Amino acid sequence: MKLFYSSTSPFVRKVLVVAHELGLADRIERLACAAHPVNRDKTIIKHNPLGQVPTLLLEDGRMLADSRVICEYLNDQAGGTIFPSGPQRWDVLVEQSLADGLLDAALLARYERAVRPPEKLWPEWLDGQIDKIHTALAALEKAAPGLGDRADIGTISYGCALGYLDLRFEDLNWREHYRAAKDWFARFDERPSMRETRLG
Repeated sequence: MKLFYSSTSPFVRKVLVVAHELGLADRIERLACAAHPVNRDKTIIKHNPLGQVPTLLLEDGRMLADSRVICEYLNDQAGGTIFPSGPQRWDVLVEQSLADGLLDAALLARYERAVRPPEKLWPEWLDGQIDKIHTALAALEKAAPGLGDRADIGTISYGCALGYLDLRFEDLNWREHYRAAKDWFARFDERPSMRETRLG
């Protein structure tokens, strides 16, 4: 398998964490690329018309796009439990959605700050994205005491989201306001799969 990746993408990191947890990391060849919202990488577009990372190329020539699809594929290939069955499945899928939504808002805020020309900045738009980050963090803060030590698609998604905030949004000082999330992340971030996939 070949993975188009960026070393700063939290969605790529989610795929790599899942691969490590499932023992599949050594089967994935990483293809560095220049994914960008404006100057799109034509190498990726040849395989994925959206030109986004992560994009996974399978041995049979098929392409998988979107971290949610790729993670589920890897779990299926390994016969893993990253996606549990029964009622718990829906709980962890909701956690994944909340974490991914936090990341969507964070990436939009990042693009607003780093990509948009200064004369075209929209402060209210940026504030709206930051507010989404905080409401998602508030939900995580409430849930954190019950997350325990489990490693599934919900907790992995949360961990990758918080890692991205550390990389790009130090000014949020999220640990000061969300202490239960901070304590949970301090433990989860020490998993070998998280240590092996640091952003940056």
